[in-house]
Amino acid sequence: MNDAHLHLALNHLPIIIPFVAVLVLIGGIVFKSEIIKRTALLIFVLGAICTLPAFATGEGAEEVVEELQGIDHHYIHEHEEAAETFALLSYALGLLAIVGLWANLKKKNFSNLIAIVVLLFSGVVLFFAKQTGTTGGEVRHTEIRGN
Repeated sequence: MNDAHLHLALNHLPIIIPFVAVLVLIGGIVFKSEIIKRTALLIFVLGAICTLPAFATGEGAEEVVEELQGIDHHYIHEHEEAAETFALLSYALGLLAIVGLWANLKKKNFSNLIAIVVLLFSGVVLFFAKQTGTTGGEVRHTEIRGN
């Protein structure tokens, strides 16, 4: 397994996991279940943790892919820029989820507010996740490029 293969195996997790966490958190809010909210917050933390290896394998994948015929470095650069922004936001979401988990476990008055903030911020993070995934796909998949 080369670096590009490893990156491809890992890079979907930081995108899919927060999406699942959003659905679980909405369920926890709708059903007013603290255990479901905690589960969602833990899933957000897992998503942030999965961002680490996905991001770390990107450079090695770039080294492999840039040697392939027909690769436009513009698309690699766009993906790298999007991934940097997404990674930082994903880490921030994970930290916010940890604060929310702490507040929920300690039964703080603001724990529900933190859950709502996590939900709203996850929308921003998922937007950048989509941008990162799309720009990554455009490196090799000409059929999804806009132009």
